[in-house]
Amino acid sequence: MADEALDQPPDAAPSPSPAPATPPAPATPSPAAALLRPRREAFEHGLLPIPKLIFPEGTLAQTLAQLKEKLAASAAPDGRVPAAALAEALQIPQEQAALALATLAAVLPAEDPALGDGAVDGAAADIRDVLLFLYIQSYKRLVPRSAHKDSPAVADVWPSTSAFDGYLSALSPIQLVRSNSRRFMPSQADEEIHQLSYLQKHMANILTLLADSVEGEGDDSLVLTMETFEHLGFLVQFSEGTSLSQAATFFANSDPDMPAAPVPAAQVLDWMSQNIASALEYSAERSAAKESNLQTMSDLDVTMAEANTSHPRNSTPSANPAYYRNVTFVEGFSKTSVVKHASDVKGTIKVLNCHDSVIYILAPLKYATVYGCSDATVVLGAVGKVVKVEHCERVHIIAAAKRICIANCRECIFYLGVNHQPLVLGDNHKLQVAPFNTCYPQLQDHMTQVGVDSSVNKWDQPFVLGVVDPHDSLSHPAGVSDVKAESATCLDPDLFTNFLIPSWFGDERQEPTNCNPFPLPEIYGAFQSKKRSALEDIQKMIRELQLDENRKRELASALHAQFKDWLYASGNIRQLYCLQGD
Repeated sequence: MADEALDQPPDAAPSPSPAPATPPAPATPSPAAALLRPRREAFEHGLLPIPKLIFPEGTLAQTLAQLKEKLAASAAPDGRVPAAALAEALQIPQEQAALALATLAAVLPAEDPALGDGAVDGAAADIRDVLLFLYIQSYKRLVPRSAHKDSPAVADVWPSTSAFDGYLSALSPIQLVRSNSRRFMPSQADEEIHQLSYLQKHMANILTLLADSVEGEGDDSLVLTMETFEHLGFLVQFSEGTSLSQAATFFANSDPDMPAAPVPAAQVLDWMSQNIASALEYSAERSAAKESNLQTMSDLDVTMAEANTSHPRNSTPSANPAYYRNVTFVEGFSKTSVVKHASDVKGTIKVLNCHDSVIYILAPLKYATVYGCSDATVVLGAVGKVVKVEHCERVHIIAAAKRICIANCRECIFYLGVNHQPLVLGDNHKLQVAPFNTCYPQLQDHMTQVGVDSSVNKWDQPFVLGVVDPHDSLSHPAGVSDVKAESATCLDPDLFTNFLIPSWFGDERQEPTNCNPFPLPEIYGAFQSKKRSALEDIQKMIRELQLDENRKRELASALHAQFKDWLYASGNIRQLYCLQGD
């Protein structure tokens, strides 16, 4: 029950006439009367800008059908595909094939023991998951509403050109975001509608790709087993978390001791099409109501400015919990500090369009996104799947995570404890990476919960892909060749400092907060020791000065004045006031 309103502000007034949480039942209703929705994780974190993974729309189905035959021929008897087989079938380097499997592992709806995290030798993915993963590489992100009002119908396949391309490519990441203000940028609901439209358009091909051939004529020659049908959970899910086979009338109440009979693919397509159409109709109604200023507290998407009237510093936006039960938004903050604990965050965090602020997310997470921020520091406690940082300028990211993806950023520093190579793609400039540099009392527990290994840190081994992201037409001009993206350099050890998280966040446990779980590289540790020795020498020298009381007071006053000047010059004085005010 506690999950039913996780994104609702604590003292938000109830809506006078709340909208129903579920749409009208489709023509073939599911037992749970649930609303089908896309799995955003696959589209937000599962796309790789590797040209050989992306096939033109006209030949997409045919090409993947041929690829299926190649993969099946080289797959293990249990239908699993290792990186070597994928590399050979796609004619890509094995390191890119391993990256593809690792990315697939990060966005699967459930852990796959045989795949693991996709990076170890011997890891192999189910061929059906691989085909679905490759299929959605043709997806193209939604462009601003001012560019194409009907963008779900016209902008889902790469390559294409846009009137925005030549202009926006000359802008910095933040200028790009600001040039498309909040009212023009796609909302969470817009993107979900776009994803549903993409699935609606391609579902027939997807089912044909997954289906098995049997004796028969026409539509009866292609069937899906219940096990194969469940793999569609990579792309879609129900709001209440009902499994697909439980919701589908043709597989519901199947005897677990007796495998359900395969179902014609045409029947599955009818059922999926009806559910997608119902979800699109419901979402369109909600968006229309919002644009008409008739939105209620259960709208699909509420901006931070609207949600923070009573809790301006630490609120999350109200959202329909059936849609965003596991997503917390921190959006639109400027010149302030925000703190989120484990009790405030469930599953996924999105830090959007925050400027000149410090954001503390001291919680275990599955996914994290930092988008459109500038002159900010974002601390991410422990992320078990993926951190994505995009369109940021002069931002310090401190993250303990399994994976991180950095795209289209400028003059940012990343203090990382990361188990996989940082993925760098897009149009980046002057990025720096450094070892992880902070701690808080529950950090080790949070890392254990989400599976981040403190003994493995690949912070200084970036994996660099192309500068052009074929899934995003906004960031680059049309026609630019796929040159290699700019990599990140290692931060000068002399500039490396530990980041101290304030201890007045209400945690009564008196545990040490300076125990970085990731061992420092020797050179960084040596510079830290050198700085500590210098500080101790200064302290000793001050203690040994033979000064009378007046001179001591003058010295103390001078030191305090210098420290105060530094607090104001660095902006840390505001953080001090903000956090103490909490």
